[in-house]
Amino acid sequence: MSKLQHKQTGVIVFTDLKKPKIKMFYYILLGIMIVIALLCLIPPLWIMTSSVKDIKEFFQIPPTFIPKTFQPEKLVETWKKLSFMKYYVNTIFVAMGSVGFSIIFNGLAGYVLSRLKPKGSHILFQIMMWTMMLPASVGMIPLFKNIIDVPVLHINLTDSYWPLWLMAGANAFYVIIFKSFFDSIPKDYIEAARLDGCSDLGIFARIILPLSKPVMTVVTIFTINSVWSDFLWPYITLKDPNKYTVMVKIFTMNGQAGYPADMRMIAVTFAIIPPAILFIIFQKKIMSGFNLGGIKG
Repeated sequence: MSKLQHKQTGVIVFTDLKKPKIKMFYYILLGIMIVIALLCLIPPLWIMTSSVKDIKEFFQIPPTFIPKTFQPEKLVETWKKLSFMKYYVNTIFVAMGSVGFSIIFNGLAGYVLSRLKPKGSHILFQIMMWTMMLPASVGMIPLFKNIIDVPVLHINLTDSYWPLWLMAGANAFYVIIFKSFFDSIPKDYIEAARLDGCSDLGIFARIILPLSKPVMTVVTIFTINSVWSDFLWPYITLKDPNKYTVMVKIFTMNGQAGYPADMRMIAVTFAIIPPAILFIIFQKKIMSGFNLGGIKG
């Protein structure tokens, strides 16, 4: 309760808890949230525990949540058999490129909307907001047509990581996050740089980015998590099995001989561990990212 004593914002503040009805409502709400959290934790925990069962217990009816047979050596065997490190490396490589494109291009777009504000920028911002309401799958066909024959250049980008990186560089949510943060940077810094003869691009590189480490960290975390969980776009664009990301590899295991159910479950375990660790370590940064994405009038 001590943490709530200084809480003066939100739906319920500390002074409200002095009222019996509100206090009862608070604990009921807290109990509901705990139940929901446990329900959300059951599937990944079930996957992890099932991955170390032997094949007989794996298909046992009724199933067991806590394994009676513990075979951790299956994790090592599956890792080696699937050459899973290769898909980890592929996904990390895609994530590194995507982070660079996200920060540079979405950051530039946010800088233009926040500071330069060219004619029509307000309308452009509203259009960008509207695109966030559209399902990502709506644009897959025109995007795919563009990458198999890039306008002007007339080159085919399929079976490469370029389509994945380019997609990361055009994210409306990241643009909004950058714009919201750039709005809070004092104008005095920018005006002083202009008086020293610094160009707009120079101001972005030398003034804005060094002051934007918090928002860059948030975008980096979001991008890595997004790349790790992305399946559809990599599946459409990557044809060479040696270039597959983790999620594409797991999907291609379905229905193929030589991949029993327990092995596929272990592969899923390998896939969910990195983002889970990422969230545990950076959960405060992730939550602050949603606050940064708040739209200011």
